[in-house]
Amino acid sequence: MSSTPNTPTAADLRRWRQYLADEKAEAAVYRDLAGRRVGEEREILLALADAEGRHEQHWFELLGDQVGKARRGDLRTRLLGFLARRFGSVFVLALAQRAEVRSPYESDSDATAAMAADERIHVEVVRGLAERGRNRLSGTFRAAVFGANDGLVSNLALVIGISASGVPNQVVLITGLAGLLAGALSMGAGEYVSVRSQRELLEASTPDPASNSALPNLDVDANELALVYRARGMTPEAAAARAAAMLDTNNLRDHSLAEKDARVDGHELVGTGFGAAISSFCFFASGAVIPVLPYLFGLQSIAAVLVAAVLVGLALLGTGAVVGLLSGGSPLRRALRQLGIGYGAAAVTYLLGLLFGTSTG
Repeated sequence: MSSTPNTPTAADLRRWRQYLADEKAEAAVYRDLAGRRVGEEREILLALADAEGRHEQHWFELLGDQVGKARRGDLRTRLLGFLARRFGSVFVLALAQRAEVRSPYESDSDATAAMAADERIHVEVVRGLAERGRNRLSGTFRAAVFGANDGLVSNLALVIGISASGVPNQVVLITGLAGLLAGALSMGAGEYVSVRSQRELLEASTPDPASNSALPNLDVDANELALVYRARGMTPEAAAARAAAMLDTNNLRDHSLAEKDARVDGHELVGTGFGAAISSFCFFASGAVIPVLPYLFGLQSIAAVLVAAVLVGLALLGTGAVVGLLSGGSPLRRALRQLGIGYGAAAVTYLLGLLFGTSTG
């Protein structure tokens, strides 16, 4: 428990000064992000900056004439500011979301309950903004991440499994390159079919704008338009009210059976088939080439296996951390999970290669 504001200890002053610096830095991050946005997102980010300014004022008043020399925000916040000034992407918002989660105000008696509540709500505000970016990325980004990981894991498992069987290096190299090409083509084709199928399902579920031409001629007494809204999940009462409003001659020009809501378009969430296929092909190939590199450069047997495993391990840690950042989760946990899955699959095929090599030797 800290002392009262009237008699702050040296530790209190240090903590308050750091809070002051952190609030200034966080407000600057939101202003920098706002500078790269327009419309509603810009307004939301500027409002967050104003809220951090109120928190800054609280610590400034507590410190009074003992503000001391200006401090810098903590390393995480400074890094966030650096990224916000140069990129302003969904990655920065995901990092900002994690920064808000770490707020110490709920356990600090010198922070007000309102400040602690603000920080908790800020998490949800930033989560909502980050979600918009995640939705825009979800189609091609999903294909890219999955493609890279599949390439890393499948070709590492293939290469070291074949290598463990004792075949010559040239055979391992050819096998690895064949696995790269076959896997990349398969991933690209599969992703194209998957995304195209999703888009076709969405198109089949999208109201036909041509149906609007029937509105003026509908039988107002029978009002079959209500059935449309009931089929979309409305209660009979709500459907009848909506249909009545639609059939009002004064509203016909302002309504459409194909109305769009404020959510992100489902087609945008899925992405395009061609874009997903290209991303999947390229990222699978970029992942699959890594286990082959030691053999391309002439390394032999166990040395090539170890170098391939290390290179793939580093790549898996990187892709796992990126997924963690974008999901708002722990980058370290996601990175270690990716590493464990990849090495587990590779270990199984390596053991099988050893057994196969022994049994045929």
